[in-house]
Amino acid sequence: MKSTITVRVDEDLERMLDTVCGRSGRNRSEVIREALRRQLNVLIFEELRRRVMPFAEARGYLTDEDIFREVS
Repeated sequence: MKSTITVRVDEDLERMLDTVCGRSGRNRSEVIREALRRQLNVLIFEELRRRVMPFAEARGYLTDEDIFREVS
């Protein structure tokens, strides 16, 4: 690992984290890294989607179903 980041969480979130760690057999760092990676990917996807939507709408793609129908 290259760096350490300290994050403060409330007691409820800490309990949820510990529950997930106990059930999955993974440590806190592993679970937090995966959660952060997923959330950052969601944010990047949402930003890209927001930027692309005007172009998609101009071509008649208004819903996810429109796109799925086209690529299926």
